[in-house]
Amino acid sequence: MAGGGMVGWVKKYLDMKTIVLSVLAIAIGGVIGLGVYTFVFAKGLSYFGTDPATCNNCHAMNEEYNAWKAGSHHAVATCNDCHLPHDNVVHKYWVKAEDGFLHGLKFSTGWYPENIQIRDVNMKVAEANCLRCHGDLTEDVQMTRSHDTQVSCVQCHSEVGHRK
Repeated sequence: MAGGGMVGWVKKYLDMKTIVLSVLAIAIGGVIGLGVYTFVFAKGLSYFGTDPATCNNCHAMNEEYNAWKAGSHHAVATCNDCHLPHDNVVHKYWVKAEDGFLHGLKFSTGWYPENIQIRDVNMKVAEANCLRCHGDLTEDVQMTRSHDTQVSCVQCHSEVGHRK
């Protein structure tokens, strides 16, 4: 082969492969480094616990945290008691991971509304937890409704957990 033959082509290929792998390694290292920095900056380890102050790590939750502290559930329930499912451990940590990812994304980017709203999936979890703790009290209320009408706890008691 002219122009260096097969050896020249292999050297060019290896040089290109080295460049691509180097760029890829730097990019992956950057993403991992940014992820570790963000995890440490956001006090990521604290989210594995149950301390309600953790939910106040981000200034966006100040109002909800202070309202919980002033509310009737402060002495008997933490954020996890109301906002995480208790049906099985896999479901609990799936919801916790999904919420943690979405909270981190929204708070890091600033893409959240000033008036924070609960998602439908999280509302169902909260409703189930209302019934888990207060189910005996709600049976009488449900009996006053037709069999196909489900009363929402937070529809009437929206400020119980986060009194405003």
